Amino acid sequence: MEISNFDNFAYCETVGLANCFKALSELAGHHYVDVAAVGFNDNSGYVYIALEQDVTICSLLGRDVEYLAHCPATGEEFFFDNYQDALDKSVALWEAEAKHWEQSA
Repeated sequence: MEISNFDNFAYCETVGLANCFKALSELAGHHYVDVAAVGFNDNSGYVYIALEQDVTICSLLGRDVEYLAHCPATGEEFFFDNYQDALDKSVALWEAEAKHWEQSA
C-alpha cells in the first residue's frame, strides 16, 4: 500500500493517521474492509484512509476520526461520527444516483 502526499510527517498528521488506522483496525473486527488509498489532502488538511466501500476514515489535525461519505454526482461531502451512518448515507447516495440515470435513459 502506498501512502500518498505524505512527504513530511508532522506531529498532527502522524497522530491523525494513527487514529485513522486505529479506527480501521476496529472496523476490521466487525466489517469487511478493503483499503483503496491512504494519504494527506493538502487542500483540507485531512489525513485519510479511503475504503473501497465508498467511506473514508479521516482526521483533521490529529483530532478524533470522522467518517466521510460523498455524493457521486456533486462531490458534496457528508461527515459522520460512526462508520455505519456514513455507509448508510453512501448507499443511499449511490442508489439515488442509479435511480436518476435509470429515469434519464
